[in-house]
Amino acid sequence: MLTARDFKAIVSGRQKGIGTSMLRGLMWVTSLFYGIGVGVRNRQYDTKVKPGEAVDVPVISVGNLTLGGTGKTPMVAWLARWFRQQNIRVTLISRGYGAEEGAQNDEAKELEQLLPDVPHLQNPDRVAAAQVATQELAAQVLLLDDAFQHRRIARDLDIVLIDATEPFGYDYLFPRGTLREPVQSLGRADVIVLTRGDMVDDQQRAAIWKRIAKLENDAVLVEMRHQPSRLINFSGESQPIEHLRGKKVLAFCGIGNPSGFRHTLTNAEIDVAQLKEFDDHHNYQREDIHVLEHWTTEHDDIDAVVCTHKDLVKIGLDRFMDKPLWALTIEANIVDGQDELEARLKELVEKIPDDPYADY
Repeated sequence: MLTARDFKAIVSGRQKGIGTSMLRGLMWVTSLFYGIGVGVRNRQYDTKVKPGEAVDVPVISVGNLTLGGTGKTPMVAWLARWFRQQNIRVTLISRGYGAEEGAQNDEAKELEQLLPDVPHLQNPDRVAAAQVATQELAAQVLLLDDAFQHRRIARDLDIVLIDATEPFGYDYLFPRGTLREPVQSLGRADVIVLTRGDMVDDQQRAAIWKRIAKLENDAVLVEMRHQPSRLINFSGESQPIEHLRGKKVLAFCGIGNPSGFRHTLTNAEIDVAQLKEFDDHHNYQREDIHVLEHWTTEHDDIDAVVCTHKDLVKIGLDRFMDKPLWALTIEANIVDGQDELEARLKELVEKIPDDPYADY
């Protein structure tokens, strides 16, 4: 079975060999057919042959150009909190990738803890979810998670996140690279957010912005960092980051960018003895728990085990053997472009229909 790490080693060119080169060639041929399908679909929406379905309230899409994690959850949480601070009812809508029927996926469980006053609807039919949000939940703003490619719903603001460590999907469409659609598609974005810019040097970051600038659209440009907020366990107990500062820990994660998690832990001055990586959206089974517990017993000198919040909600434990299990929660820290972003959000606020519940 090809893991996410193996896949990236192949498409990035890090893995060498004749067999690998032939596999990349096959992937390239397949990506041509994938690209034709993406192009036909996008042209249908661009030319209004297949118009997006309008909703009665402002709709914001938060999405990616590439496969894998770009740090959407902190951005979605930041937006939801911004609207709640304006006393505006907001509902999150996502496809529910990886969720069992009738259950929440990992991201929904994480967002439920982060945003207890914000409803989250998961439905592959996001148009139907939007109708529920507006008609039954009286939502005034809809946040579509991971919806840049989901163009069936018309949106008032398209926000696209670019991970500075893997910005353009190795310049190939899937499966030869990790692009979901061509880089030129960024031209329809209203806001472009660069994440993890602190993980690359100034020259690399400038090169990314230069390439984005060549698109010649009027998108708002934003730079966001992932800032560790606090430690939390499954029972809801919270500790400041300083609780593990200077301490030796084992860490594990099942996310799209494990190196980003290690970087965050290191910046928080937490000593990571080892990092165990699982595939993105990994569904932890009993045998995984046993492996992690055995792994913990092999390291008597550690103080704790740390994972991401997305992993913790699936693990459902407060400790592994005699070691506490903490999740590091992450918040969006916008270091550039916040005023411009808020200006676009305030324009949407002006479009919100009068609230029939305002006097109740």
